[in-house]
Amino acid sequence: MSENTLRIKLVKSPIGYSERQKRTLRALGLRRMNQAVDKPDTPAVRGMVAKVQHLIELEEVQA
Repeated sequence: MSENTLRIKLVKSPIGYSERQKRTLRALGLRRMNQAVDKPDTPAVRGMVAKVQHLIELEEVQA
């Protein structure tokens, strides 16, 4: 059984946004512009993505 993965890429700087959104990006593992991370497609990760969707690019990847 294959599990879906989300590829999350930081495309906009969090400067000027709330500290809470910056901490959410750090929790996702995003530190630099154009950095991409792969995370499992879970409800917790989806919730974090929803909070910072204006700063990131999201791609679903088949594992």
